[in-house]
Amino acid sequence: MSAAAVPAAPREPAPSRPLWVSVEGINGIGKTTAARALSASLDGRCLLLDELTDQAGDTLPGRVISALAADDDVFLRTGYPVVETLALLALKVREAERLAAIPAPPEVEVVIEDRGVDSVAVYQAAILSAQVSGADPTDIARHVLATVSRWRRLPDATVLLTGDREVCTRRFADRIGRTLAPRDLRVIEQAEFLYTGLAAVETDRYTVIDATGKPAEAVADEVGAVVQDLVKQREADHVA
Repeated sequence: MSAAAVPAAPREPAPSRPLWVSVEGINGIGKTTAARALSASLDGRCLLLDELTDQAGDTLPGRVISALAADDDVFLRTGYPVVETLALLALKVREAERLAAIPAPPEVEVVIEDRGVDSVAVYQAAILSAQVSGADPTDIARHVLATVSRWRRLPDATVLLTGDREVCTRRFADRIGRTLAPRDLRVIEQAEFLYTGLAAVETDRYTVIDATGKPAEAVADEVGAVVQDLVKQREADHVA
């Protein structure tokens, strides 16, 4: 599989829609805590999109995730990684379509997405490359993003939280109450590598925040400052 360039998202006037920001990072980095704290601080000016795995089980996303999680695998591996990838991407496309069909209230300036299409690309690339001999995970991740960009916009901006992987995996394991198997740890390690690669290439979209040793409140404040700067820059670009 060859690398595919990710098309640049078309520019739109600032007032036409909220700024779409995804918060990314490996398991246990604290992205959900940061996203929820930021949403609370922005109050009515922000619309928070919960991570797919956190959505209610009686919704379509919840039912799909429940089906993928039937084998009790940490990373929703059913043995059919291509199907899993397409299912997760379809949910992300549906999410964007629903927002387009029912626009956010005019006071909403920002959509905060707890894990976006980058998560699907990164984690599914890690899973697919482990099952397909000779596959390059970086090529797969780029291909997934290029594919989904035909159906929905990539985020206007992506905030990537980084930190000590061992600390993060311990935190994640404690949260889910189970010991991570070696193959689970390999997925997280590969995801960290792929996130770093995407951030290095897509510097216009990615902002990296090092969360190492910082309390959750401080990380949330840093994410908030980045988002506020993005909103101000967007407004300035529109005026100009």
